[in-house]
Amino acid sequence: MKIVADRDACDGHGMCEAMAHEYFELDDDGLVQILDETPAEGDRELVESAVASCPAAALRLDT
Repeated sequence: MKIVADRDACDGHGMCEAMAHEYFELDDDGLVQILDETPAEGDRELVESAVASCPAAALRLDT
């Protein structure tokens, strides 16, 4: 699985960072930055929840 972010769509809500700070953070511009784009399979549920929580739909998981 690979995390993909559309930074143009990001509104900087920070839900992803709040749910999975190991994988997401907001940069100095307030936009999502992926810290590790290939999470461990054991973190799938965590990452899927964080991606689904994005109100701007700026995140997706490719498998």
